Amino acid sequence: MEKTIKPTSGWAMLLLLLLLVAAGIFFLITRQFPLGAVSLAIAFLFIAPGFIAIEPNSSRVLTLFGSYIGSIKESGFFFANPFYLKAKVSLRAVTLDVPSIKVNDKQGNPIMIGGVVTYRVQDTFKAAFAVENYPFFVKIQSETALRKLAGMYNYDNWEDETATITLRSSFDEVNHQLAHEISERLQIAGLEIIEARINNLAYATEIAQAMLQRQQATAIVAARSKIVEGAVGMVEMALEQLSRKKIIEFDDEKKAAMVSNLLVVLCGDRNAQPVLNTGTLHQ
Repeated sequence: MEKTIKPTSGWAMLLLLLLLVAAGIFFLITRQFPLGAVSLAIAFLFIAPGFIAIEPNSSRVLTLFGSYIGSIKESGFFFANPFYLKAKVSLRAVTLDVPSIKVNDKQGNPIMIGGVVTYRVQDTFKAAFAVENYPFFVKIQSETALRKLAGMYNYDNWEDETATITLRSSFDEVNHQLAHEISERLQIAGLEIIEARINNLAYATEIAQAMLQRQQATAIVAARSKIVEGAVGMVEMALEQLSRKKIIEFDDEKKAAMVSNLLVVLCGDRNAQPVLNTGTLHQ
């Protein structure tokens, strides 16, 4: 359990150190060697090791003969027991770039997924003593969370149209779940997740080309559907106006021929080639 302590200011002890050094030098000059040696020994062996200078967003974890004494989380210049061991633990936010790893999504498709995790130390006691190396611990646990996340969702909803959350489209929900997964794993190390998000998502190389062709085919089918829908409406409008204005009378055979020609012109991939009819309408 973390215990925050505030040691005494170091400025008074610094003044005492300077006085002892000055006294030691004076005693040595006046050939009072025992007093000079004692003064300098006290200054450099029992006072100087106790000074602690802590930068903003930094801390020191203090231990004495294997026992946890407390943590200093306030910045400044302090003095503590010179026999304390002082381990530095940064409280700054750290950004970890998780390299892309190859995993399978919920449908079993191989995908490449990578992420970015921003974290900071919240409990210095756990960060110092609960895990061996907390930056390496964060890296491994982040990769594990990414693997689990990929297996929970589909890459997209092509194979499962009922899927409401996918890795490709539901960024907010997926990133929130990723942060939750990593946060649960890092509680043991006293770390706080500030942000976790996916920054790289793609199909694996062996199926990327096939999936690209599938995307193109899906786009073509969707476009064709819209074209046919619009063409049918235009043909219907043309026949209705020709009949209403009595420009030409259509029997079933002429109507079918006109519908066929209009659909070919409107839905064809290439521009229509005009054909001159030098005979009658029936030839």
